[in-house]
Amino acid sequence: MVVIANPNAPTGIALSLSQVEEIVKNNPENVVVIDEAYVDFGAESALSLIPKYENLLVTQTFSKSRSMAGARLGFGAANAALIQDMNTVKYSTNPYNINRMTMAAGLGVLEDEEYTRKNCRTVSENREYTKFELEKLGFEMTKSLANFIFIRHPDFDGKYLYEQLKARGVLVRHFNKPRLSEYLRVTIGSRDEMDAFLKTLSDIIGGGNK
Repeated sequence: MVVIANPNAPTGIALSLSQVEEIVKNNPENVVVIDEAYVDFGAESALSLIPKYENLLVTQTFSKSRSMAGARLGFGAANAALIQDMNTVKYSTNPYNINRMTMAAGLGVLEDEEYTRKNCRTVSENREYTKFELEKLGFEMTKSLANFIFIRHPDFDGKYLYEQLKARGVLVRHFNKPRLSEYLRVTIGSRDEMDAFLKTLSDIIGGGNK
């Protein structure tokens, strides 16, 4: 099985639909799972490829763009034969994996797609605004199409920035691993929240120690 998060986490980088199709096409003996948890914030879904490829499974979640993280609800889409195989496994182990309240909440979200689209537009706009302001502060970042940005500053240690932000009540993600340790993953919130983050970060950078 081949599993790809598109857009990727934690970088937010997205493959194009043609790149995804090349992967699916060149792995005919494998099920290719495209995890699209963040796809609604600017990337292109692979759902349109399902009629062409029997080995493609596209998964999405209600946790991000649909604002239902606590419900733990998601779905998978594939051709009928692959779904039948998955159901065979599901019903032989735990067929009662979604409760009625979660089902009702999920249906309610699907019936108000414009609300979801509006939220996604707001997040995307705030992401681009934050990226623009960070560039003015000297930050570098990946080309994120998710609801977060992956940033680094050439003059400041990632862990130092993380700890300084945390001490001031601003929480971001830091990965203490090779190739990632200089970066921070910053979730996009409201404009006021992003302004507070930017102001705090600007104060830290102007403070001296690195």
